[in-house]
Amino acid sequence: MDKNFDLKRLNIKAFARDGTRIQGVKELPFFVRLAEISVRLDGPNEPQNAVSWEIEGEMRSLAGGETQIWLHLMAELSLPLQCQRCMGAVEVKVSSNQSFRFVADEASAEAEDDESEEDLLVLTPEVDVWELMEDELIMSVPLVPKHSICPILVPMSVADEAFEEALEARPNPFAALAQLKKKPT
Repeated sequence: MDKNFDLKRLNIKAFARDGTRIQGVKELPFFVRLAEISVRLDGPNEPQNAVSWEIEGEMRSLAGGETQIWLHLMAELSLPLQCQRCMGAVEVKVSSNQSFRFVADEASAEAEDDESEEDLLVLTPEVDVWELMEDELIMSVPLVPKHSICPILVPMSVADEAFEEALEARPNPFAALAQLKKKPT
């Protein structure tokens, strides 16, 4: 039997207890903050970018009978960003593959955070998986997106001719000091 899950209000404990795995595709405009980062590509043939995602719940038993609640999240998309070299659009593959372990409260998360390699989240009755997915993708966006080789020639000059001309036209303040030094006292 196929269940419909509301990923806006997912009961993580039940999802993990059943060991459920679901996947899908969601259009980029659904993720408002992620869409704001992207560059708008104009044209009728431009592809509509979408996020491919998969989540899986898991219960892990520890020695002593205690069980841990886990959520594994994988998401990826090709995101149009602005190249920081040529300032044109560049398609960047953005992906996240994270595992989250849920703990009872904030104090437990704080106490275990330094020793654990996985991300810890406080267990709440309902979790907004869409928001969690968007957060993870935003954190995976490169700080300086750029082409490996820009499609247009980028001028790489350290000198600006207009700046050099303005600098030469301006009187040198140290020249006036030199004149004062030469005068007899």
